[in-house]
Amino acid sequence: MLEQIQEAVGFIQSKTAFAPRIGLILGTGLGALAEEIDVQASISYEEIPHFPVSTVESHAGRLLLGHLSGKPVVVMQGRFHFYEGYSLRQVTFPVRVMKALGIRSLMVSNAAGGLNPDYEVGDLMLIEDHINLHPENPLTGPHHAGLGDRFPDMSEPYDPAMRMLAKQIARERGLRMHAGVYVSVPGPNLETKAEYRFLRLIGADAVGMSTVPEVIVARQLHLSVFGVSVITDLGVPGKIKPVSVPDILAAAARAEPNLTRLTKELVARLDSE
Repeated sequence: MLEQIQEAVGFIQSKTAFAPRIGLILGTGLGALAEEIDVQASISYEEIPHFPVSTVESHAGRLLLGHLSGKPVVVMQGRFHFYEGYSLRQVTFPVRVMKALGIRSLMVSNAAGGLNPDYEVGDLMLIEDHINLHPENPLTGPHHAGLGDRFPDMSEPYDPAMRMLAKQIARERGLRMHAGVYVSVPGPNLETKAEYRFLRLIGADAVGMSTVPEVIVARQLHLSVFGVSVITDLGVPGKIKPVSVPDILAAAARAEPNLTRLTKELVARLDSE
């Protein structure tokens, strides 16, 4: 894997000398933030050695390098998922590449189903902690010290300072944002009513099919992590109804301006040195 990381990094650096300090992963229906970036280089995932390829229609499948709010960033416009048939080592490979490119912080976003009865479609949820229900772990398998700690601590996966700053921004800008626990499941089917009840009982406020594997690897690499979910549907008793992908994308699009505003301001206030 170390050789694959270097090959991917070498290819990207052959296209641009740009040195990012903050990485962003944009989730389902949340790619519009890319329009706010002063792009220095745009590279299709298909071009990058050893990168998986996005198979989800709403994911553009491009790596963007440029400036957001004056800070040097690298942005994944679309991510990878276990349900696409990739191993979690493949799903999280881009996080390792972004680290090797020079990032110090990682910001992740996703579309999620709300489990907390206080949540409404279109709300933002600051991720304070998570529950991993994937059947495998991205750190499983042969290990090399160059990949990071073998047994990374996960007692505080999401950076407290960034969480506090995000809450401050939300208050200042009047953004409706909760703070809660995200549970990641394999997918791709949505949950049954019984499963929604189970996930709520074990402590989750929102459910999705991504993010946690990427955060595990980011923490192994000692990156500071910030995560936010956009609530696109509800798994709350009495509010559950059939949901289609177009419904989820439409809800994400409605919430996108608030997520973009939060992200831009958070990036602007981060120390990227």
